[in-house]
Order: sequence, then structure tokens, then C-alpha cells
Amino acid sequence: MADPTTTERDPQQHLDTQLERIRAQRAALKDRHAQALTRLMAEREDLKGVHALADLVSDSLRWSA
Repeated sequence: MADPTTTERDPQQHLDTQLERIRAQRAALKDRHAQALTRLMAEREDLKGVHALADLVSDSLRWSA
């Protein structure tokens, strides 16, 4: 039996709203990290070749720009 004191009418809709908010936050964080990594790799040429994933992300962003 549902809690009669809650004011939520549709718990699934509330959950969907939360999931959409979390997805949007994750997408923004991913973009921010990619931008920061690209900026760092552009400023610090000595970092190229140190971490393969960082090189891959930097190159892929450069090619997609």
C-alpha cells in the first residue's frame, strides 16, 4: 500500500525527471572535462605521448572541431 502522506502522484514521472537531470549533468561534466583536457594538451606539448587515452581524446576533439 502506498504511503498516504506523500504528495507525489506519479513516482515514475519523478524518477524519470531525476534521471534526465542526472544525464544532463553527466553530459555537461563530460564536455567540461574534454574541454579542459584539450586546453591542457594544447598548452603542454610535453604531455603528448604520456597517456594514450588523453592523446586519443585530444586528437578526436581536434578532428571534430
